[in-house]
Amino acid sequence: MRTAPSLTLKNFYNMNKRSVTIYLIAIGILLALMLAWYVRAFLLGQQTASAKFDGVRALADVQTQVAFGPRIPGSDAHAKELEWMRSELESAGWQVQIQQAEEMGHPIQNLIAFRTNDPPQYILGAHYDSRIYADRDPDITKQTQPTPGADNGASGVAVLLELARTLPANAPTVWLVFFDAEDNGKLPGWDWTLGSKAFVAAMTVKPQDMLLVDMVGGEDPTFYMDGNSDVALRSSIWNTAAKLGYKDSFIPYVKYNILDDHIPFIQAGIPSVDIIDIDYKYWLTTADTPDKISSKSLQMVGDVLETWITQQNRQLK
Repeated sequence: MRTAPSLTLKNFYNMNKRSVTIYLIAIGILLALMLAWYVRAFLLGQQTASAKFDGVRALADVQTQVAFGPRIPGSDAHAKELEWMRSELESAGWQVQIQQAEEMGHPIQNLIAFRTNDPPQYILGAHYDSRIYADRDPDITKQTQPTPGADNGASGVAVLLELARTLPANAPTVWLVFFDAEDNGKLPGWDWTLGSKAFVAAMTVKPQDMLLVDMVGGEDPTFYMDGNSDVALRSSIWNTAAKLGYKDSFIPYVKYNILDDHIPFIQAGIPSVDIIDIDYKYWLTTADTPDKISSKSLQMVGDVLETWITQQNRQLK
């Protein structure tokens, strides 16, 4: 008579043991799912936080470039800059091509970044090389030294790299083009804008507009309208700047006619504009160093370009 109750208790114990095991497994699965949810939420939060143009991050990119050394075409620093830009752009989800060319006997390496294989509606450009000689340096003994190129080169590159990280996915089709060999005009065997000349000569597509940024990171910049830029395009960009509260820096009248990487595009019939602080005090001197660069200036230019591009998306629709 005692055998039946004994078996019943054993079965009950085994059944409870299986239930506890199943319960623990279920708890483990639930905890794993919760952990995965928190990780995903954290990563999405990080992406959201980095989706806005960040002038401080752009300033860090200026510092990185100058740390390579003078980016004179053919130098080790120039090669490091090119590979670093490629890495940053690919990490941001862009495809990269290096255009190989030759101008005046100098090898040219333009970097072209794009998200899709569609033809570009807009090209945003900047040059990444720096000048061989600081021939405007007030100290005559330094005029044969290379320029560090913090504003003259690195600032424009930094703005484009930060836009690569932050331009919305539904923006119009944009190419980011980093021009080589812009900065050595008037030196023996050189001329200005060699990289952009080579790019336009080989171009098989025709964007709607081309926007160039050059020397955009100095403290309290003054961006006068360039007399060689397309009138309608420059007005549109300066109006955008005014609406964003930057009218004291984007001054809406012409002060100079500037020779820069936008000129080959103008000559090819493509409306183009140059955003440049040509009055930058340390232009072509050894003092063009990162301590002269302002994250606020980089932020301002990035805000204007990103807002303008987004507005074009709405107009295209």
